[in-house]
Amino acid sequence: MSLYELGVVIYSLFNAKVRKMWKGERDAVRILKEKMDPDAEYIWFHAASLGEFEQGRPLIEQIRKDHPKYKILLTFFSPSGYEVRKNYEGADIVTYLPIDTVINARRFLRTVRPVMAFFIKYEFWYNYLHILRHRHVPVYSVSSIFRPSQVFFQWYGREYGHVLRCFTRFYVQNDESRHLLNKIGVKDVEVVGDTRFDRVIQIQQAAKKLPIVEAFRSSIETASDMRHPTTGVFVAGSSWPPDEEIFIDYFNKRNDWKLIIAPHVVSENHLNQIISLIKNKKVVRYTQTNETEAKEADVLIIDCYGLLSSIYHYGDVAYVGGGFGVGIHNVLEAAVWNIPVIFGPNNKRFDEAQGLIACKGGFEISTADDFDDIMTRLDGDRAMTSISGQAAGAYVQHLAGATKRVLASINSKENERL
Repeated sequence: MSLYELGVVIYSLFNAKVRKMWKGERDAVRILKEKMDPDAEYIWFHAASLGEFEQGRPLIEQIRKDHPKYKILLTFFSPSGYEVRKNYEGADIVTYLPIDTVINARRFLRTVRPVMAFFIKYEFWYNYLHILRHRHVPVYSVSSIFRPSQVFFQWYGREYGHVLRCFTRFYVQNDESRHLLNKIGVKDVEVVGDTRFDRVIQIQQAAKKLPIVEAFRSSIETASDMRHPTTGVFVAGSSWPPDEEIFIDYFNKRNDWKLIIAPHVVSENHLNQIISLIKNKKVVRYTQTNETEAKEADVLIIDCYGLLSSIYHYGDVAYVGGGFGVGIHNVLEAAVWNIPVIFGPNNKRFDEAQGLIACKGGFEISTADDFDDIMTRLDGDRAMTSISGQAAGAYVQHLAGATKRVLASINSKENERL
């Protein structure tokens, strides 16, 4: 970890994101000393980045509601989490987590002295966890998931695997994770599912009304010129260039669909690249249009952040990007709206994608021909589109409830404390 810390220092000289992280980690203890209430008891939540935070958020907010006597400390490792949620009102203090050296961990925990700690999904910080165990602080791993390829289950990782025994209890997503932990002697494990299902339902219930997007869609629902009927709205969320090349080429050949594109990276270069691919269609950008223009447009490009989860509500079919890169983004945000979801081939590590495929609410593509085939089927059989969408929504609803199961278990174990 000391070598890693040195590497971060050097890399921070050349990378603004790493520089933010390094500065935030150095300032963390000072911020804690300034903001800590010495008379309060803190429950500590740690999330590596924004995705893990979203998984832990339902639990944070339910604990805050059920047990208001506690204050909440939320820490992040990545700037992509901290910079977006540093003003999150559900926590009393939000800060970076200093790098996991013995000195940093001791200094941090002497300042915080949490009564309980929650690590979301993949967080296994050796020194923090050992000190927490030494101090008899209950530590829970939430929405964690394990696979045979992970270091804990290899012969060379058995020693490091002892860090897992620092947890009071694991709340895992599936039976395979429980079985793998049991094989190495970790028995305090409960299968509760994934709190992300609860979170996307929360997001759905709090969805924003977007007048420009409503106007864009309204031309479908109120069209009187049946010489040019429009089949529906296709929403492409978190898209990358390999995704865009496939679905834009398809819709360039079609005049009966309207297209919303919410790219993962919103930059002028990327937006211009998207626009250059679109042929013979009226294109408008969300921040540069109005309701009248949007109603007449064929393509609406979302050139800002924070709207995608609400935008899926206006779609008939969704595409979630990332499947031609490091991995697909959040398919559940689309599925919760009862619409079919299409995504690229890098989805095997994502149980939710596999679940959508199994229930016929999701479709994998590897080529442009695959995309054409699926869209032709959905377009030609509206009953199939409806059934597929309902299956996607039902899948999300069926697997919700992990937050309640975690809290019921913790309340049982911590009945004297809580």
